[in-house]
Amino acid sequence: MDKQRADLGFTDAFDDFDPAEWMPRPDMPANDKPPKAETSKAAAAAGFRSREPQPLEERSAPSKSAKLSPPRGRRTGRNTQLNLKATPGTVAAFCAIADRQGWGLGETLEYAVALLEREYAGSTGADKGHPPQ
Repeated sequence: MDKQRADLGFTDAFDDFDPAEWMPRPDMPANDKPPKAETSKAAAAAGFRSREPQPLEERSAPSKSAKLSPPRGRRTGRNTQLNLKATPGTVAAFCAIADRQGWGLGETLEYAVALLEREYAGSTGADKGHPPQ
């Protein structure tokens, strides 16, 4: 059983093939880079934003409307992570309490737990109801 390959129609293209057509142009070798000014101009025309660091006088100042939260990193000896899901309002209120008191978030949680233990000491969750939704 002798199988023949299907004709894909490329044989005519190979008759006219000339590898010399693929040689680089003699006026510009393949490894030459275009001048820096030319690439900068092309990048500006295309809207490319450079990732190179800008000198200090060119950097734009942060807008006054951008509110930055204070840094919260402290060395406290706490080393266990607690991940919670909460509503944005609850998180904002929790952070506002921490900011008002000058506490870190871990310290605020410790005060909240102590307050809850005092409030609900000796009772079950059914006694006091559930927090508002």
